[in-house]
Parts: sequence; structure tokens; C-alpha cells
Amino acid sequence: MTPSDSLTLESIRIARGSTPLLALDSVVAPGEIVTVMGPSGVGKSTLLAYIAGFLPAAFSASGSVRLGDRELNALPAETRHVGLLFQDPLLFPHLSVAGNLGFGMRAGGSRRQRRRRIDAALDEVGLGGHAERDPATLSGGQKARVALLRVLLSRPRAMLLDEPFSKLDTALRDDLRRLVFARVRERNLPTLMVTHDAADAEAAGGRVIELALPPAG
Repeated sequence: MTPSDSLTLESIRIARGSTPLLALDSVVAPGEIVTVMGPSGVGKSTLLAYIAGFLPAAFSASGSVRLGDRELNALPAETRHVGLLFQDPLLFPHLSVAGNLGFGMRAGGSRRQRRRRIDAALDEVGLGGHAERDPATLSGGQKARVALLRVLLSRPRAMLLDEPFSKLDTALRDDLRRLVFARVRERNLPTLMVTHDAADAEAAGGRVIELALPPAG
């Protein structure tokens, strides 16, 4: 399988208990960013959890998730090679910036080679010289960039974005949007983003899937 595979969601159905939440069929092409929008409680983040392989126990789901011709449903999360970027950076406080970035990297290569990759990645996003910094000393925008790099250095084959811009101020949000969207397109990654913000969808420039709460009763 190569990074140019499509992400295929076929007959996806998600429920909480006996309450159905969403039904979805979609194919996300390599390099395409598809936005999923809808009210709170409709199952947007739960959809990403199902794709990534850690659906909470309170929910049930069915339907096929594939990357290219590879069925992901039966695979553990760590072998799906699906990157997930959250609204919180979720950096490990006991590790340096370099330690955080190295944590998600796949095995292989010498320590020196891995460090060169980390330093090059930091340079690319304007964080050269920050490798040994404590994450607690970083600004919100810097933490968000480190979180993005940690996902990308794991070499995912698809990307899931769970409102990753929602906690940033307007200027930082615009900058991070451009950075994230440029990186996933450069890598030709099929990308699914969930958001409440129409500006996110407009900036992504791709298809928008609107979800609605099921009727009461």
C-alpha cells in the first residue's frame, strides 16, 4: 500500500445505545480534504475514532473502512497508519520537543538519522533550535505545530483532523490551517476533517458533508 491510496468509508453506521447517530458513505481521494460538519452530538468525532480504531465503548458501529484495498476494521489502531490531529496538542509533558516527535516515529534508522529528521522537520515549520525545549515553554501556536509534526513523522497514510484549529486565535488559526492543508496535500494524504467552523471548510476547499441529528422519537 502506498500513501496515494484512497480512504473508503462504506455503509458506515454509528449509534449510541439504541439511538442512531450517523450514516455515511464516502471515498476520500489522495490529497483531498473532505470536511464533515454538523451539530454537537451528531457523532463527528466518534466517526474519526471508529476510523482510527478506538471507538469508545458507549458507541456501536458497523461498515467498512479501507485504505486502498486494505481493510482496517479488524486491525489495532497502531497498525492502521491513520494520523489523528486533535484540538488539544496532547504533548507529553515529561518529554522534550524532540522526545515528543521521536515518540511517534516508526522503528528504523540510527539515532543520528532520526534526530536529523526531527531537526529538519522543526526547521520546516520555523521551530529550528526548539528540539530540547520543554513543551510547557511553547506558545499555543508552537505546540500545535509540534503536534502536527509528531503526526507527520509517524508517516501516516491518511489524516483525520478533529477540530484542530478551534482553540487558536484567529491569526494562529489561519496560519495553522495553511500549514496543515499544505502538508497533507504535499504528501497526497486522503484527509477527513470534522469542524463546527465554516471557515475551516472554506479554507480546505474540498467537499463538505453535512450531518444532522436524527429526528426525536
